[in-house]
Amino acid sequence: MTGERRWEGPSDLHLHSLRSDGTEPPAAVMQAAHRYALRTAALTDHDTTSGWAEAADAATSLGMTFLPGMELSAKQEWRSVHMLAFLFDPDDAALRAEMDRIRGDRMGRAERIVNKIARDYDLTWDDVVEQTHGDATVGRPHIADALVARGLARDRAAAFAGILNPRQGYYVPHYAPDPLTAVRLIVGAGGVPIIAHPTPSGRDRMMPPDVLHRLIDAGLAGFELDHRENTEGGKKILRALVQERDLIVTGSSDYHGLGKPNLPGENTTADEMVQRIIDLGTGTSPVYP
Repeated sequence: MTGERRWEGPSDLHLHSLRSDGTEPPAAVMQAAHRYALRTAALTDHDTTSGWAEAADAATSLGMTFLPGMELSAKQEWRSVHMLAFLFDPDDAALRAEMDRIRGDRMGRAERIVNKIARDYDLTWDDVVEQTHGDATVGRPHIADALVARGLARDRAAAFAGILNPRQGYYVPHYAPDPLTAVRLIVGAGGVPIIAHPTPSGRDRMMPPDVLHRLIDAGLAGFELDHRENTEGGKKILRALVQERDLIVTGSSDYHGLGKPNLPGENTTADEMVQRIIDLGTGTSPVYP
């Protein structure tokens, strides 16, 4: 470390706890990050900041730096867009209202999905509630866990490939703001918006360049390019855009505990890019050991 820098890498800026769809408490997520030799980590649960305090305490006790974050749900046409947000003010009224709206609709949506599945399978809403913890953001992963517990799927992946596959007819859409609104809310709260896994394959493939340029003009700071779900062709296109617009590039694991095979630190973010995020964020600060 040199100069005034108070943190060190390697850094993984995309990890989930059971406060959304991960399987471990926030403290355990930070412990896992530490076991995999990470020294800076962000907790980015979906549409909630409820795990920040626990994660920060655990990270700093291990000599790690904690970077407050979140994964905000958004939607562009049919595409699900996940907007990573770092160092925003968790008490910003406009952003907080949108988070509450998203979380509220997720709950209702999950119940509607379960009601449809229950017509054909032995599954109840109580089964899903048993798979959640406290004020966790309820979503389809919890339904998948309930299906596994009921013996209706081998694991989460099998549940999503089977009963929860949209082709099976149980899918229900959910509310999410458009990406431009999401970017403006995050920036308005002093945060740094980064699009998570922006070049997936299939139906949710990368947003059109004209849309991306509008988001950048509104304050989008960059892309999570090093992620196992990104396509090579999409990454090549976005790297050219990164160069053109001088954007931030992150790399992360998207760790979910037992919910996904992703492991902490399988992708990391370069020190220079972490520092750019820290320099840009004004809503809250990293928590240093």
